[in-house]
Amino acid sequence: MRRLAALLLSGLLGIVGSTVLHAAPKPVGTQGHVGCVENPKRVERPEITEPGVYENYLVDSNWAGGNRVKITADNVTLRNCEIRNASGNGIGVFGKQVVIENCLIHHLLAGSFKDQKDAHGITGSWGRLVIRNCDISYVSGDCVQFDPDRKQSGTVTIEDCNLWTGPLPDSAAGFAKGERPGENAVDTKTPPDGERCKLVIRNCHLHGWNQPAAIQNAAALNLKENVDAEVIHCVASDNEIAFRVRGPGKRGGAHVNLIECAIYDSGAGIRIEDAIEHLEIRGLMMGQGVLEKVRVAGAKPAAATTNGKASLPAPPLKDLLQHGFTSESK
Repeated sequence: MRRLAALLLSGLLGIVGSTVLHAAPKPVGTQGHVGCVENPKRVERPEITEPGVYENYLVDSNWAGGNRVKITADNVTLRNCEIRNASGNGIGVFGKQVVIENCLIHHLLAGSFKDQKDAHGITGSWGRLVIRNCDISYVSGDCVQFDPDRKQSGTVTIEDCNLWTGPLPDSAAGFAKGERPGENAVDTKTPPDGERCKLVIRNCHLHGWNQPAAIQNAAALNLKENVDAEVIHCVASDNEIAFRVRGPGKRGGAHVNLIECAIYDSGAGIRIEDAIEHLEIRGLMMGQGVLEKVRVAGAKPAAATTNGKASLPAPPLKDLLQHGFTSESK
C-alpha cells in the first residue's frame, strides 16, 4: 500500500491536522557539547548505589561485558560521561527518578555481524527515566531498550538525542570495517498485563537503521507490546523502516501517537503490523527518498477517518536538522 490516504483501513487510526512550519532556534537532536569535559575521571565499571549527581566519567571497557555503568539507586543524575568499547550494555538502569544527560555512548559490540548478540546503549527497568541530549551509536542491540526482562512498568522519556548506526569506519571487536551493527534506535518490551508503560520520544534524530544489517526489518523505532508511545518532532532518515508500530500479540500491542515528525530516505515510512488498535498520526511530513509511505503487514486495521492532508512535504533534511521546527495545527 503506497499511499498514506489508503489507511482508511484502520479502526482506531486517525491522521489529523495539517502543519505550517516555522524556523525555531533549537535544532533536532543533541544540543551543544556531549560527552566528557576537561580532565575526566577514568573508571572501569562504576556501580551507583547512592542518590546524587555523577559526572565526567570516562568508561573505556576494553571490550568487557556486563552493564558498564550500573545504576541501582533512585534519584540519580549521570552527566557528561563517555562509555565506549564494550561487549555489554553501556548503562543499566534499575533505579527510579534517574536522569542521563549529555552522554556519549558508542561501540558496544557483541558477537559478529553474522552472529550478532545484544549490547544496548541504555537499558534496564522502566521507572521514571529521562534520557536527554545523548549521542548513542554503533551498538549490536538497540540504542535504547526497555525492559528486556519485562518485569516492571513505568515511564521513559528520550529527548534531544541522536540515536544512530551505520557502516563501521574501522573494524572493532568481532565486526569488520563497513559492517553495520544494531537492530533499532528504540525497542520496547513490557509486562504483558497491567498499566501500560509510557514512552515519550521528543526532538530526536533517528538514522542509519538500514540494510545491509544483521536482521530483517531494521527500524528506527520498534514500538510493540503493552506501551503507550508518543513520538513528537522527530526526524527519521536513512532507515529500512522509520516507524514500525505493532498491534496485539501475546504480550499486548502498542498504542502510538506520531506528532509532527518527518521521514526521509527510507524503504518504508511506517510499517503497521497486526491490526494495531490505536495509531494517531498528526502533521506527518515525507521528504525525499521514501520508497513506500505506508506498509501493512499481518492483519489489517479496521476503518478510519482522516482530517486534513494525509502527509505533507518536508523541507530539506539539512535545514530541518539545523533549524528545527515548530508547528501550528489547523
